[in-house]
Amino acid sequence: MKIKNIIKLSVICFAFGNLSAQNPWPKTTETSKPWTRWWWMGSAVDEKGLDKQLTTLSKAGFGGVEIVPIYGAKGFENKYINYLSPEWMKMLQFTTNKAKSLQMGVDMAVGTGWPIGGPQVSENDAATKMIFQTYEIQSNEKFLEKIVLKDDKQKNLKTVKLDIVTAYNDKNETVVLTDKVNGDGVLDWKPSSGKWTIYAVFIGKTLQKVKRAAPGGEGYTLDHFSSNATKDYLKTFDKAFGSSNYGIRSFFNDSYEVYNADWTPDLKQEFQKRRGYDLSPYIKYLVSDEENEISGRIKSDYRETLSELILNNFTKDFTNWAHSKNSKNTNQAHGSPGNLLNLYAAVDIPESETFGSTPFDILGLKRDSADIQKSDVPDINMLKFSSSAANVMGKKLISNETFTWLTEHFKTSWSQAKPEVEQVFLSGINHVFYHGTTYTPADVKFPGWLFYASTNFVPENSLWPQLRGLNSYVARTQSVLQSGKSDNELLIYWPVYDQWASPKGKDMAFKIHNIEKWLQPTAFYKNLDKLGKSGYSLDMVSDKMIGEAKAENQNIQVSKEGGSYKVLIIPQLDYLPESTLSNILNLAQNGASIIFQNEPKNIPGYFEAEKRKTELNSLWKSIPFQQNGNFKSGTFGKGKIILTSDVEKGLEFLKIEREKLTDTGLKFVRRKFDGGKYYYIVNHTSKEINQDIPLNFVGKQVALMNPENGDFGSAETQNKSVRIQLKSGESLIIKISENADSSIPKWKYIEKTDAPIILNQPWQLSFKEGGPELPKARILKKIQPWTNFTEDASTQSFSGTGVYTTTFDLKKNKTDDHLLKFDKLYESATVIVNGKEAGIVWSNPFEISVGKYLKKGKNTIQIEVSNLMANRIRYMDKNKIEWRNYHEINFVNINYKPFDASNWNVQPSGLDGNIQLIPIHYSK
Repeated sequence: MKIKNIIKLSVICFAFGNLSAQNPWPKTTETSKPWTRWWWMGSAVDEKGLDKQLTTLSKAGFGGVEIVPIYGAKGFENKYINYLSPEWMKMLQFTTNKAKSLQMGVDMAVGTGWPIGGPQVSENDAATKMIFQTYEIQSNEKFLEKIVLKDDKQKNLKTVKLDIVTAYNDKNETVVLTDKVNGDGVLDWKPSSGKWTIYAVFIGKTLQKVKRAAPGGEGYTLDHFSSNATKDYLKTFDKAFGSSNYGIRSFFNDSYEVYNADWTPDLKQEFQKRRGYDLSPYIKYLVSDEENEISGRIKSDYRETLSELILNNFTKDFTNWAHSKNSKNTNQAHGSPGNLLNLYAAVDIPESETFGSTPFDILGLKRDSADIQKSDVPDINMLKFSSSAANVMGKKLISNETFTWLTEHFKTSWSQAKPEVEQVFLSGINHVFYHGTTYTPADVKFPGWLFYASTNFVPENSLWPQLRGLNSYVARTQSVLQSGKSDNELLIYWPVYDQWASPKGKDMAFKIHNIEKWLQPTAFYKNLDKLGKSGYSLDMVSDKMIGEAKAENQNIQVSKEGGSYKVLIIPQLDYLPESTLSNILNLAQNGASIIFQNEPKNIPGYFEAEKRKTELNSLWKSIPFQQNGNFKSGTFGKGKIILTSDVEKGLEFLKIEREKLTDTGLKFVRRKFDGGKYYYIVNHTSKEINQDIPLNFVGKQVALMNPENGDFGSAETQNKSVRIQLKSGESLIIKISENADSSIPKWKYIEKTDAPIILNQPWQLSFKEGGPELPKARILKKIQPWTNFTEDASTQSFSGTGVYTTTFDLKKNKTDDHLLKFDKLYESATVIVNGKEAGIVWSNPFEISVGKYLKKGKNTIQIEVSNLMANRIRYMDKNKIEWRNYHEINFVNINYKPFDASNWNVQPSGLDGNIQLIPIHYSK
């Protein structure tokens, strides 16, 4: 008996060993699963509610949460918990302990609402702005007016002070008068001749408070340019956390939305130290919008100084502080008046944001113009700022705040979410945070507590039963995208000085909401866009990164942990620092290949401009260019330098191959691992791709992996091409290995299909869960949405799950599989065949393989369809049932107007059209 058991055990172990060996999917971890931003409204949380929601999130496939306390719901004030109070920290500790037991992670914001700030921010540490006033004075005239601040809002502030006073005459002669003004604002100076204009600059405060603050988090916004302010701010967290990090994986800072903050108390001194000259004599050029060269140069220096201050005095200090807690930090740099690449590179997890909805060409993808943001469309090249910094510097995780305002409230389906998150992945991002989930106490009725700008990833969402479909797709994809390293081959320089040299305005914030002004019109962007669509993989690089880069074996590398690049592209630009050109030539000297789109002829900034311009020209002339057809090329040391307006021609000359698979319309991102490469490929076209596609890399074995259902198999290959079949809206992962594994089965290619079986027999429709009440069950002569039955008022208001059931006889024939295909599905479904769950249908093209669950003779199919929340919300608003009752912004629609669904049309719900069972034959 014992011998038999040992034999059985050996067989079982061998079988499982084989399964493990042949499965090409990387392990799914808590990090590869999607995370969600978790709003604590009023921090009115308790252990019972935290336990329940974390358990629910875990079962739905989430790997972690990001705690962000915000304003609270009315009527629950007695349950509010002050931010960072002992009781709040107790709830945090419970959360991290419970999450750990569920193998989930926890991040938290270093503040409530946004941007960061709070009661610990003193007036001195608050966001600061310059306020300037002008005065006129004639020669030999005693100036009677006092130079004091006239702004009534600033008068009672203790920190307001006069910082710079400078006079200019009509000959543009300048006198700095700062030390000629006494404490009472009296000026002790008379000009000897001419008419003079005095510019007085005061240090003032923006008076901006934290937006959407939680109880205990109200207060001034932080001065991000001051190291003292940053350190003072973080002391509050030191006090609350003590020597522990309470199990926090990463501390998070939201997007920089600090308005009018363009100064800091010691800016004048910092400017002198960093730029090499005193700003005081040139202050009129900073505050005026005159379009002249000197104004552009002064403003460029000023903007560069702000960039360095936010990098060194906030971002790096924030990173160091998080590390002192044995945690990581996550930072959204966009919106900052700084070099985004440097800011993203200075943190552990750079985070970008998608806002709004992208128009995709996917066949049948729903996109109602009335339900989307008109002004904001996510842009893949904007997303690449964060992934580029991470790839160049070797950061393993790049995160994204995903689905902010994807559509109007209660009208977002998981099928709409899929291509949006795919675009995020295609940008190189590999760690998404859904936006988001709101904590709701157990006794709060439908729809629970909700955040005004989110896609509602909450258990109260009627689509919740099929969320596992989206989450498992994200988890499989991210398990691949978090493996190995990025495999981008090109670097493209971001000419930030072209932006900074604009004579208009003062500070310059690089926001996601106005990229049509600062990003999309540039040659830099046009190169990114064109080269990406042509099949080249690029990362962006800053001046600072170029200065840190080294060239070895003809490749460029900035960090040992980061990517290795074949070519550095300098797009068409007006301004290039001579120091950056010197660093570029040093890379070429050591073997790097460089492409310039034009000759750089100007340097940014004011200090010793002519001297530095001469140096730039001298460096450029040292390149031994020779005419080479319609472009110039030259050997420089061990490297090559190309001058051409057509970057692709230069890349061809350097024998850099593009991925020609993009000619089909497919999009991709590529990663490398020890012994191979991954291609993540997406079909966002309206056509089916069924052909051999060329790849630049084909090893000894090519495996195809379906991230939607986990299927895999070895692919058919020939002549560096791989056969793929992708319908509109589908994606695929191609794993190329240098070592072959004969245990991997062959990929199932569909060779042909037989005539479909139309399931047009009667169906039973019943209702499983949802509200406000379950409609009555009925027999349908044909498949149709339950909202068609207008005589039953409950069908018009119901949001939840309806179950379509039918039986049919199947003659067993020589088919390999059957595909269940839906004409119209509103919105997602769980398919059960003969009592066994066959899977979830939640995205285009709305079909699922069910062959292995079918049998000869009688079969039963149940299709559990979940619809949008919209109809129930419409019902509640029509009947004036109160459900939104929050402090602060309360609840708004996608256009930031008061939300009202009472006039909405009823959203079709359930199934419509034909349900087809398609016999399929796989190639042998």
